[in-house]
Amino acid sequence: MLLGVDRLIRDSKLRSKLKGKRVALLAHPASVTSDVVHSVDALASLKEVKLVAAFGPQHGMRGDKQDNMIESEDYQDPVHGIPVYSLYGKVRRPTQEMLQSFDVILVDLQDIGCRIYTFLTSLRYLLEACGQAGKSVWILDRPNPAGRPIEGSLLRKGWESFVGAGAVLMRHGLTLGEAAKWFVRELKLDVELDVVQMEGYDPSSGPGYGWPIGELTWINPSPNASNITMARCYSGTVLIEGTNFSEGRGTTRPLEVVGAPDLDVNAIVNWMYQKAPTWLEGCRIRPCFFEPTFHKYQGKLCRGIQIHVDDKAYNHEKFKPYRLISLWLKAVRNLHKDYNIWRSFQYEYEAERLAIDLISGGSDLRKWVDDSEGETGDYEKLLFRDEKTWEAQRKDILLY
Repeated sequence: MLLGVDRLIRDSKLRSKLKGKRVALLAHPASVTSDVVHSVDALASLKEVKLVAAFGPQHGMRGDKQDNMIESEDYQDPVHGIPVYSLYGKVRRPTQEMLQSFDVILVDLQDIGCRIYTFLTSLRYLLEACGQAGKSVWILDRPNPAGRPIEGSLLRKGWESFVGAGAVLMRHGLTLGEAAKWFVRELKLDVELDVVQMEGYDPSSGPGYGWPIGELTWINPSPNASNITMARCYSGTVLIEGTNFSEGRGTTRPLEVVGAPDLDVNAIVNWMYQKAPTWLEGCRIRPCFFEPTFHKYQGKLCRGIQIHVDDKAYNHEKFKPYRLISLWLKAVRNLHKDYNIWRSFQYEYEAERLAIDLISGGSDLRKWVDDSEGETGDYEKLLFRDEKTWEAQRKDILLY
């Protein structure tokens, strides 16, 4: 299998289109070739490519910022002597000065297939800015490790934010190249877009079901995206960021474990299986204990669950992480009625709206959890409707 960046490096015809143009690169630590050479180094070594600038999204272009909401500064690359502009610092959209530095920008970002992952928003902002400035955008496509399955709710109108790039489903089932095509179509962007497709990529084949296990090295696209199992769980466990539960940051299994010190976990899991067993299919759920070394409940023993998606019980099509975590929240509300579930704090540059609503793309989830009369069937109808809408929308933009 060849990544988009591999094809660009190997195909002189592709590179010839860049001749005489000033080229920029949007990348991060996981932007590497199949031979694990960072894309900025690989592209800078090509005579035909005049690399004049680089850009970094959240967590930085070369290095990692461990937590969310920690900004990166602009700097000069010490190896290649080019400016590296941060799109998660003083600005989140490229400025006119940045745009004037290049003619074509190559986007080589490893995504993990979830709407809230901010690389998707950075992509939208870049497409919009480049369209207005008359710049070309090339997507050097990469796998979606969560694969083709879709799940969750659509972002509601008016709920756009840095963790909500548009009316995208939570688990969208697109590669970044396909997502770029969707933005251009839905937002009617006047931008010159080229997608350098992967070669030999099958998003539906096992055992990786989206990630070519044995062919590509896993490199964290963000510090807590530590493996493919996290990527599979993320579209559900990311909801926990907007709550007073730990999502496992500060442990060795971030976003695969959830919990808090004062929960009756066995009762919670039993309630979940009684109410909606089909929402828990395709994985193993194991009650566990964990003690975060930083972040929420640092140094405190938490009771919670670990979601296991790496053994024979895993079913790629049946696994529904968004429903699973939604059910966890509903179970806590029913069994610990006065529990302070919703975390109130400034989240990704938003201070007025609750983080859980920004993450879920509206207030539907929170209202359903807090509604004592709300049944799983009620929320299932909403999710099913949104999933059918998204399935129809993405049909014509799939490349693989």
